[in-house]
Amino acid sequence: MCVTCGCSDDAQVTITNPQTDEHTHILSDGTVISHSHSHEHNGHSHTEEAPQIHAQIHGTTITVEQNILAKNDLLAAQNRGWFRGRNILALNLVSSPGSGKTTLLTRTIQDLKDRVVISVIEGDQATANDANRIKATGCKVVQINTGTGCHLDAEMVERGLQELNPPLDSIVAIENVGNLVCPALFDLGESAKVAILSVTEGDDKPIKYPHMFRASQVMIINKIDLLPYVEFDCDRCIEYARQVNPHLKIFQVSATTGEGLDAWYHWLGDFGF
Repeated sequence: MCVTCGCSDDAQVTITNPQTDEHTHILSDGTVISHSHSHEHNGHSHTEEAPQIHAQIHGTTITVEQNILAKNDLLAAQNRGWFRGRNILALNLVSSPGSGKTTLLTRTIQDLKDRVVISVIEGDQATANDANRIKATGCKVVQINTGTGCHLDAEMVERGLQELNPPLDSIVAIENVGNLVCPALFDLGESAKVAILSVTEGDDKPIKYPHMFRASQVMIINKIDLLPYVEFDCDRCIEYARQVNPHLKIFQVSATTGEGLDAWYHWLGDFGF
């Protein structure tokens, strides 16, 4: 993990493939431990086949922030080349918790399933709740649990792609950990960073978290069906966003009702999807 944002050096990253229930644990020293579970629900028994590994975790403190970001940027460049070589549109979805990005993602998958294959790398500190929601759409998904880590990095995405194995000419959606600070610093190799905020959060988010909106190519204002019930000024929010990043592509949508989603889908269509 990194010292740039206070992530714990001894955090354990877990990558789970919900399709196979296989787990890979990546320790802070780089050790990779893989195992799978088998379940017998009728007999209420549970067996686990795993190597009996007892590892003492030694965190390494890196005091030079540039070294961390330089290593990440190198891996991100490799990811970007991998995506381009396979004609894959990679989207890094970033937001604070509760913005509705999982709902937006599942709605997008369902609405576009006849047009393009969408695969998902799902990032959370804990649980596979969102990955299970995405799996229910029929979409391939890999869950990355970062433990105490507050963002995904390029190496996690690289390992997630090995599990996911997305097809050529498709979309990979990377749903980052809910956080509007640290994910702005870490390039994952994505084609575009998509910042999502909801009308329940406050219209000043772009100027309160300028680094995220400056690093993004797209801003989606979600939950516009709730505008009659909250104090949120869309015009003011957009004005703030333009102050931070004049080049932002902005969509106003409701992932629940579907309002505004056609414009979002048209933007995806500009990439050939």
